[in-house]
Amino acid sequence: MESEPLSRKIFTVCKTLVRKLVFRVLRTGPMPSHIAVIMDGNRRYAKRNRLNEGAGHDAGAMALFYLINYCYELGIKYITAYAFSTDNFRRKPQEVGKIMSLLRESIALLTKITKNQPVRVHFAGNLELLSAELRDGARKLMEATAEYSKIVVTICVCYCCSDEILHSVEQSCLQKYYKHSYVRDSHDDENGERDVITLVDIEKHMYMAVTPDPDILIRTAHEHRLSNFLQWQTSYCQLASLPVDFPELNSWQLTWVILDFQRSYKYLARKKLQR
Repeated sequence: MESEPLSRKIFTVCKTLVRKLVFRVLRTGPMPSHIAVIMDGNRRYAKRNRLNEGAGHDAGAMALFYLINYCYELGIKYITAYAFSTDNFRRKPQEVGKIMSLLRESIALLTKITKNQPVRVHFAGNLELLSAELRDGARKLMEATAEYSKIVVTICVCYCCSDEILHSVEQSCLQKYYKHSYVRDSHDDENGERDVITLVDIEKHMYMAVTPDPDILIRTAHEHRLSNFLQWQTSYCQLASLPVDFPELNSWQLTWVILDFQRSYKYLARKKLQR
């Protein structure tokens, strides 16, 4: 009876050692600084394994924490996860409630983790659509970790890229209006600067302004759509569609994604320089 748990422990230790060895070799090549992921397939995973939908989302949340740990081991500074889009509010109330409950638990867990680990947590999206409790918890966590820079985890909630662009344009216009409101003709300010919206203005007010553009975008469940996620930021990004549901994402699949990125690195780097 005792040999089985012991064998499992030995297997786990060996698997961890092999993973760390593979990661060390992987880090000798060019590495991404930012990986984004569309966490697709939680419900399909639950259905295939005869679980309720809530259990699928629980498994997805656990897979995300594993992914963050793998990225930390690999020295990848930025991780962005598409957790909940504005379109997801159309799902069944029970499922939306479960995801919001899971978000509440994740905020509480991340609050504990960040007391001992220098992890910056950022929530990107229209947080006004969250309940007051969740919104306050998210903002407190962002404020508490704002000075950390070892690793930056961005969780996109109530997010879609079209809303992000609209928000950025609105904020840019407001900034220009208040800055130049004293100029009656609104064409040139006293320094001769044109009163126009620039690319710098737009990107400064994006929800994702705290991170560089992703180097890799992973979508699980064998889907190939961006689903209104980071369309502005992924022009020169390596796209990876994996044939597994998100709860099944593991370190070996991540390794193959990074190897593929390394094979394309020179081409991608050259394209970014041409921007």
